[in-house]
Amino acid sequence: MTRKYDIAIIGAGSGGLTVAAGAAQLGLETVLFEAGDMGGDCLNVGCVPSKSLIAAAHAAHIARSSGAFGVTATPEVDFTRTMQHVQEVIASIAPHDSVERFEGMGVHVVRHRARLTGPRTIEANGNHHSARRIVIATGSRPFIPPVTGLDSTPYLTNETIWNLSAQPEHLIILGGGNIGVELAQAFRRLGSAVTILERSKILAKDDPELVSTVRQVLTDEGVVIREGISIERVHGQTDSQSASITVELSDGERITGSHLLVATGRTRNIHDLGLDAAGVRTDAGAIIVDKRLRTSNRRIYAVGDCRQGPQFTHAAGYDGGIVLRNAVFRLPAKANYDALPWVTFTDPELANAGMTEAMARNRDLPRIEIFEADMASNDRAAAERRPLGKIKLVLSKGRIVGCAIVGAHAGELIHPWSLAISQGLKPRQMTGYIAPYPTLGEITKAGANKVFTEKLFSGKVRRLVQLLRHLP
Repeated sequence: MTRKYDIAIIGAGSGGLTVAAGAAQLGLETVLFEAGDMGGDCLNVGCVPSKSLIAAAHAAHIARSSGAFGVTATPEVDFTRTMQHVQEVIASIAPHDSVERFEGMGVHVVRHRARLTGPRTIEANGNHHSARRIVIATGSRPFIPPVTGLDSTPYLTNETIWNLSAQPEHLIILGGGNIGVELAQAFRRLGSAVTILERSKILAKDDPELVSTVRQVLTDEGVVIREGISIERVHGQTDSQSASITVELSDGERITGSHLLVATGRTRNIHDLGLDAAGVRTDAGAIIVDKRLRTSNRRIYAVGDCRQGPQFTHAAGYDGGIVLRNAVFRLPAKANYDALPWVTFTDPELANAGMTEAMARNRDLPRIEIFEADMASNDRAAAERRPLGKIKLVLSKGRIVGCAIVGAHAGELIHPWSLAISQGLKPRQMTGYIAPYPTLGEITKAGANKVFTEKLFSGKVRRLVQLLRHLP
């Protein structure tokens, strides 16, 4: 017997839950398949635990580095309690993504792995289901590089590092992306020695000028960063008797630590989903979608990390809204990531919206202009002794196409710039409001004002003022 639904969702991460909640509350017969933990990676092994650990590390850092305020303390880190804090935060958020909450909305939740068996049919645990519309939201998992010896060497990923019961003495991290860099600083602040091994540059997708600020801070705090390296092989063990992992570089150098974290990117979860049976095409390990997030089977959509495009939790949630408008309301809504923000939650934070300068130049956008303002001129930053950082605007033909901020709370400060880019606002509109003083948010006006400073104080304007001063 095949049970029929209006909409079926495979995967209960950010994108899948957005679609399931919206569809069910609009009165559609909805089924949600999830074999793992509700909430997906972000809640259980990604954003939530990592930011919880970062918060604990920040507390230790503040205690250790507040001498300039006349406050001194020596933090004592209880790693077991720290990891308990991480789990407590996850548990506090979990009810929002729970089976009980979604069943209360009217969603039929199936806690088994689902597989497409045809253009509109799904099998899970021997039971068959069909739906008028299907949404694939299966996310991604850590990419494990083909390093010699890695398959026989104990290593951690962002999925397993939360199971640590004892603090690493020396954490070696393969990969200098946002996950690797964030966890590097967090574990260093908690007291571990940390080494990052990156084959190119850390945070390679971000603006190099702003990345240099993050790199310098991490180095000053004692994180060892090795860029442009090649790994020959790894070997070692971590057990109750000994904890020793050795990474051998291609030049013969050996780096030894107690634990190894692999943070070399993500790979999409699309294996063994029955995509061929459903007529869903893929390319380079990703599900192919159009602007409306439809796959090659127009009744099947793909959202979040499993589809072509940016891999962020907030992008997946955004995708869910696009699918609801298409699949439920039959509106031709299209995904647009031109104003997509992303943040690396180091301290200082590194936040972006839209295009970096390199992205804009690679696209050959016309009349590119760059404007910058330093955080050092912000009075609130001075009061908090956090003057490090800047804002960088990218304009094309006078239109805002990108913004990057490195500094305290940059992830919060990027919000208006994501809005500005998405709504096509111009720099003048970003200067025409009253900003409360003293706030870090004044950096928004400071950056926008830079666009007009040169013109405002040009010789032409000065001559005009001289003429006007003689008027009665």
